Amino acid sequence: MRLRLTLALAAALSSTSPVLAQEGDRDEYLDRAVRLMRRTPLIDGHNDLPWQMRGRASNKVAEFDLSVDRSRDFPDNPLHTDIPRLREGRVGGQFWSVYIPIRRRGGGPSDVQTVMEQMDVVHRLAAMYPDDLEIALTAEDVERAFRRGKIASMIGMEGGHSINNSLGALRACYAMGARYMTLTHSLGTLWADSATGQRIRGGLTPFGEEVIREMNRLGMLVDLSHVSAEVMHDTLDVAEAPVIFSHSSARGLVDHPRNVPDDVLLRLRENGGLVMVTFVPSYISPAVRAHSLARRAEVARLQDLHGGDGDAVRSGLEAWTDENPTPSATISDVADHIEHVKEIAGIEHVGIGGDYDGISSLPVGLEDVSTYPDLIAEMLRRGWSDREVRALLGENVLRVMRSNERVAERLQKERPASDAIMEELDADYVAPPETVSSAGG
Repeated sequence: MRLRLTLALAAALSSTSPVLAQEGDRDEYLDRAVRLMRRTPLIDGHNDLPWQMRGRASNKVAEFDLSVDRSRDFPDNPLHTDIPRLREGRVGGQFWSVYIPIRRRGGGPSDVQTVMEQMDVVHRLAAMYPDDLEIALTAEDVERAFRRGKIASMIGMEGGHSINNSLGALRACYAMGARYMTLTHSLGTLWADSATGQRIRGGLTPFGEEVIREMNRLGMLVDLSHVSAEVMHDTLDVAEAPVIFSHSSARGLVDHPRNVPDDVLLRLRENGGLVMVTFVPSYISPAVRAHSLARRAEVARLQDLHGGDGDAVRSGLEAWTDENPTPSATISDVADHIEHVKEIAGIEHVGIGGDYDGISSLPVGLEDVSTYPDLIAEMLRRGWSDREVRALLGENVLRVMRSNERVAERLQKERPASDAIMEELDADYVAPPETVSSAGG
């Protein structure tokens, strides 16, 4: 097994981490973690490998070999995921994100084509590596693939702009295998506000509520990562099935708009949904978050000071960064967020959503997909029982999937596919001019 940074290093970098046990005990926790992962699939909520295939190989799947360890191939922009490291990490199921950038609020017609191309990448990867990957559409499919020694491969759409305000496009994406949709990305749609964009709708519009109802009718998981707190609450008011947060953490620990507030965590108990805790450093580490805010303030100060002199701004920022190096998040920070979700929402409502290959930096100890056993060992070291670990690994995700499948079976008997049109339901809403180009996360 490839040498990993020890948990002792991670603990040393975190003032909140308890004192670690001796080396022999640490090996015992890791061995116990691996035994549990052999019996229960670790199901991760979010991995952006398909977008890396587009950027690095123009979606030419056959020309980009994932059957070998690619960790040293791109030193300036390392790939976090390949099949050997997925196997080392004991990954049993993966929601592959079919992320596409949002360049203007609401998206556009080309987004539907692009997201379908990205779904096609997932299907072609499974066909290219049939001994390792297997497409899964249901909870039963996930369990069957895991029993067969395969990594169950599911598709999650990152951003409601992917459907271009069309319920027909939503149904077509479901038919292609999409099993969740994140309602927004870094900007809102025309029917829902983003956590990080301008608040214009104040939550869900009537068409946005219809999107939730149609997703429930289909059996597509509603993903609330990236949405505003108002949209979280509006969705929980409308949803008839459990929701997910595919890659978010706890706002009670780090006040980042991408994280989940405690009042929403409490509502998950009634809804039955779960938060799949992410590894994004600025979402999980108070020190990294504070540094990010300070850097942003310094950029604004330099721009105000130097006006249009871009070289002066860059030079000033480099000097500031030299004096204020970015702190590191750690595996212990991730464990803290997992425990916070467990404490507020309950053990039935927490999972893992790393966001590998969607971000450029990662916590110490969780540098790529091979490191999941170390995270599970950390939870065991903190006193988690085998039952709690199995819930975290994948049992909670499977429960949410089954519940959505049951709700869909009932709803399809009660009502036909919705023929709602956004322009009719949201006639009083005017599209705002917000535009930007943004990366994943």
